[in-house]
Amino acid sequence: MIHYKSHPSVALALCFAVALAVDGFAADAVAPDKSITLFNGKDLTGWTTWLQATADKDPAQAFSVQDGVIHMQGGEHRGYIATKQAYKDYHFTCEFKWGAKTDGGKYVRNSGVLVHCTGKDGGAGERRGAGGRGAWVTSLEVQLAQGCEGDLIVIRGIDHDGSRIDAKMSSKVRFEKDGNTRWDPDGRLVQYSGRQFWWNKHEAGFKELLDTRGKDDVASKLGEWTKVEVIAKGTTVTVKINGTTVNEALDVFPASGRIALQDEGHEVYFRNVVIGPAPPAKE
Repeated sequence: MIHYKSHPSVALALCFAVALAVDGFAADAVAPDKSITLFNGKDLTGWTTWLQATADKDPAQAFSVQDGVIHMQGGEHRGYIATKQAYKDYHFTCEFKWGAKTDGGKYVRNSGVLVHCTGKDGGAGERRGAGGRGAWVTSLEVQLAQGCEGDLIVIRGIDHDGSRIDAKMSSKVRFEKDGNTRWDPDGRLVQYSGRQFWWNKHEAGFKELLDTRGKDDVASKLGEWTKVEVIAKGTTVTVKINGTTVNEALDVFPASGRIALQDEGHEVYFRNVVIGPAPPAKE
């Protein structure tokens, strides 16, 4: 064991080291103290783009701005746009609406909000092509797929130096007869182990066929805007869909990072992308 003499600079360094040990990715993360509009309605200033096929280049304009909203083409494209700034302790909101184009398959339209994005762009997901790129980044995904809005998925990837980032979370859940979890604030604390944590009223037996809905869905109907809220406070992430709390992640790591909007092959629009301070704790 190394012993240090008591000295203010050493004490400060030790405190900094402890802070990094708690969340080694929080150094550049900002906790907003006021409401900030992340999308200006004109262009993608303040955002980066990533596509599995072309990395940080977007020759096909998979991502664009049309009529004041973010447009993702879908089709063959897989990737995301991400804020340049990393955030912590925030209340993020956006609205999304499906376009006409799909990925050509029979299953539900799919997209997501990725929070606490950390590490190498394209460092997560199946790697394809000459560059061996993935489509995603280490993050916690708030699922937006039809009927699954609010499900939670841990996406694990690598850091810039190639080391693995052990992203993780847990949640209070109940187990239904179908063997899957549903969020339940009075349920059992369970560590994420590879299967997504379903939102509290995710329909049992839902076939996830294109343009179908669960009987208790709170997301808006096809062609209408759905509001998504993600409240990050410390290591807790709470998800609301159209004002209804549907899921919550606990013990989240990393507990800060960039925020991304996914293109998973289905045409989708985003608007009213705003971040603000996390609400104060309830008395």
